[in-house]
Amino acid sequence: MASMIDKEVEMEILRFIRIYKDGSIDRLLGSPRVPPSPDDQDPETCVSSKDIIISQDPTISARLYLPKLDQAHLQRLPILVYFHGGGFFFESAFSRDHQRFLNSLVAQAQVVAISVEYRLAPEHLLPICYEDCWAALQWVASNSIDSTVGTNYREPWLSHGDFKRFFIGGDSAGANIVHNMAIRAGVESLPGDVKIVGAFLNHPYFWSSNAISELSEMGQLRASHVDELALPSLVWNFVYPSAPGGIDNPMINPTAPGAPSLAGLGCSRLLVTVAEMDVMRNRALAYYDAVQKSNWEGEVELVRVDGEDHAFQILNLDTQNAKNLVKRLASFLN
Repeated sequence: MASMIDKEVEMEILRFIRIYKDGSIDRLLGSPRVPPSPDDQDPETCVSSKDIIISQDPTISARLYLPKLDQAHLQRLPILVYFHGGGFFFESAFSRDHQRFLNSLVAQAQVVAISVEYRLAPEHLLPICYEDCWAALQWVASNSIDSTVGTNYREPWLSHGDFKRFFIGGDSAGANIVHNMAIRAGVESLPGDVKIVGAFLNHPYFWSSNAISELSEMGQLRASHVDELALPSLVWNFVYPSAPGGIDNPMINPTAPGAPSLAGLGCSRLLVTVAEMDVMRNRALAYYDAVQKSNWEGEVELVRVDGEDHAFQILNLDTQNAKNLVKRLASFLN
């Protein structure tokens, strides 16, 4: 009887997570974790990967990716720091789906990639993940300091990277992190004075208190969306219950009154991608429009994909649309 009481549900977000009164947590969705391929390269892409510890306190780790190197052309490669999606409370840098996606992207773009394993809610509520990701960016950039003399890299694989071609990217919640990292990079310098050349945001997790009424006014509110439309606010309040301004906090609503000016984005190029069936697509479009109208001096591009839903390039990598998007991202990184 006691065990039944212990496993009584405290709260849940259906399809995603269940929290019990005894404090235990079941994450109900997400692809399984898989090991890296440090020596025996991925058979499909010939990409090698390995896991590293960025920080012991706080605990921040990452999975590094290195494409097969052509011994005849040992030029340095662009560097990509990647932030995975999952609503800030599930998925992992070590998940099978993100491993497959990054293997494909790294092979096509010929980049060195660092996929950050930041701490998740509800064990670690926001804004902790933002601090983890900024610390990871600082750590990666710090590897540039000795690169001027060509020795003493902290991470040997980053010796293949060109810190003058430094990118960040992510999907969904990871794309939200990308925006917030770019805003912070516009105010704070990275070690070695490393500059973010470009950032891509795939299906960014942005929302606002007006998002549902905006869809209704545009005639895009469908009965099938009712449950989906409640999810962005529900998740945000779950992962960041103390957020000033709630769902209009600038970290989830970059166009909210009082949000940092988009003219301050700390990168030179920006790529925003949207999927036709994604309930958050209009917020991504509003973000793209706001960047265009700001006084930001960089170059912003938009990629629309018809007939697809949120994060399709992660969940359905073998489709032609997913392959086309990976190819477009690879072009952006080069």
